[in-house]
Amino acid sequence: MQSVAKEFPVKTGVDRKDRRELAKMLTKIIGSSHVLYAKIRGVHWNVVGPAFYSLHKMTEEQYEDLNEAIDDMAERIRAIGFQAPTGLAEMMEHSVVKDQTKLLPANDMVKELVEDHDSVSRLLREGVAEAEAAEDVKTADLLTERIGVHEEAAWMLRATIS
Repeated sequence: MQSVAKEFPVKTGVDRKDRRELAKMLTKIIGSSHVLYAKIRGVHWNVVGPAFYSLHKMTEEQYEDLNEAIDDMAERIRAIGFQAPTGLAEMMEHSVVKDQTKLLPANDMVKELVEDHDSVSRLLREGVAEAEAAEDVKTADLLTERIGVHEEAAWMLRATIS
C-alpha cells in the first residue's frame, strides 16, 4: 500500500488558514500530552513509599485517560484536514512539558507532574481561545473538556503530597 496521509479539502465553514493554525496548536497539545504521558508512566512504574498504592492507581488512570485523549486530538487534526504528528522527536519538539531526564524521589516526581498538568491546562486554554476565535466549536469543546481533566489531576496529585 503506497498511501500517505495528506491535507484534505474541508468545507465546514472554518477557513483553511484557521484550520491550519488549529492543527498546529493541536500538534503542540498532542506533543505535550505525549511527554506528560511518558512522565506519568515513569511515576507509575517507579513510585515507592507510603503513598505507593494510591499513586500507582492514580497515575494508571491518568495515563489511560491521556492515551484516549491523544487519539481524539489526533483524529480531530485529521477531521479538520491536516496530518497528525508522528514520531517521538516531533512530539518532544512541540511539547511545553519537559522530558524526565533522571529518576527523582516520589514527592519530586509528583510535584513535576503537578507543574506539567498546570502547563498543559494553560496550553489548552490558549487552544480554546484560538478555536473559539476561528468559530470551531468542536475543537473548542474537545479542549475545554481536557482543561477540567488536567486541573483535577493536578489537584489530586497536590492533595496526595500535601
